[in-house]
Amino acid sequence: MKPQYFVAILFATSLYWMYLLYAPFILAITIAALLAVSTANIQRFFEKLLHSRLLAALSSSFILAVLFFAPLGYFLATITMKLNSFDPQAIKDMESFLRDLAANPPELLLFLKPYALDAMKDVDINSLTANAIALAGKLGAFSAGFLKNAFLIVIFYFFAQYNGIYVVNFLKRIIQISVDETSMLIRELSSVMSVVFYSIIVNAMFQGILFGIAVSFMGYNGLLFGIMYGFASLIPVVGGILMWLPFMIYEFSIGDSSYAIFIAIYSIVVISVIADTFVKPLIIKEINMRLLKEDDTRMNELVIFFAIIAGLATFGFWGMILGPAITAFFLTILKLFEARTKEYQS
Repeated sequence: MKPQYFVAILFATSLYWMYLLYAPFILAITIAALLAVSTANIQRFFEKLLHSRLLAALSSSFILAVLFFAPLGYFLATITMKLNSFDPQAIKDMESFLRDLAANPPELLLFLKPYALDAMKDVDINSLTANAIALAGKLGAFSAGFLKNAFLIVIFYFFAQYNGIYVVNFLKRIIQISVDETSMLIRELSSVMSVVFYSIIVNAMFQGILFGIAVSFMGYNGLLFGIMYGFASLIPVVGGILMWLPFMIYEFSIGDSSYAIFIAIYSIVVISVIADTFVKPLIIKEINMRLLKEDDTRMNELVIFFAIIAGLATFGFWGMILGPAITAFFLTILKLFEARTKEYQS
């Protein structure tokens, strides 16, 4: 057997066992690496400021941890206190309101009356309460899982920031493409991921602030529901509805139709239409132009926008990072093929 074949077999075997060993952490490692690529400029800033790669990596990791844990921690603490003081009468009032609405709908919605009455036959207050408790349990389990993944991501993110330069240089030496092509691949992936990361943060904060202001005006905890809306805004199409629809139904159930109509119209027009449909692509475009000075490294903001949506729909929460990364990697590979084709033709 030729030595190179033996080495190839050893490499394939070791790769297989490495996969078995680290399979539970592959997603966390991938997300951490992409986040490290996205925030490389923050790491460079701290290195210049602190003159230490270790302190810079610790500072970057602390900022990321605050972004993950502070809003979610506040959300979980507040929701836990609210659930402990939960009043089942609120669900009974909402059920009574929905039954009255189904029996006596507005004239414009009379055609829906048979369907509404049929749907309300299966509504039971006990099942609603049980479902609410079950939903709270699922929310707690999801939050615990999210916190665990976020903790692992922050740990791997630190190591990626601290050792990133060594890993990049090592990959440049072993990958069977030229150094220039490797640099181009890393540069374009880093550029796109930077735009994606900052766009996601800015958009979630922007929409959360808009919703928080509205519910504060209505007398609710604007900080809590602003955080909730910020996370919900990452869910394509239905994210906003999951927030404002329960508000609208509850306000109608307690007889405050003006606030119910206000939160529905405000959420649809100001947040869903203006902020999410028109302002969000403009924010991505502005960040794209500010971060990326060279036209060759820019990706169209609509491509980034739809890559985020596709990633969320396919991979869930972390798809907002994976979707654009996969798209950027694919488009960069196409550029490499194009460059090599031109080289062979000339």
